[in-house]
Amino acid sequence: MSKITDGKKRFVKRSLSEANASVRIGKDGATPEVCKEIARHLDKNKMVKVKILTTGLKGDEAKAIATRCAEQTGSTVVEVRGHTFMLYKRRQK
Repeated sequence: MSKITDGKKRFVKRSLSEANASVRIGKDGATPEVCKEIARHLDKNKMVKVKILTTGLKGDEAKAIATRCAEQTGSTVVEVRGHTFMLYKRRQK
């Protein structure tokens, strides 16, 4: 998990606040396929907004799911709000 500056966090929040979630986590939860999809979005756009459907929580908290997805994709959790979270990943040089 990489470090992210406060300025970059504000930029990501501003960029994604009005956008719809690009990935949705359904009743199967955060499966490897969902994490691959999140990784694809991160490689393309550096940031992604993910919404967890109520059935996808399965007793977990949204923050735990966000952290797990961030660890599997090598990204950083920017914000968790309700059942929605934002991830950011710096591009490799």
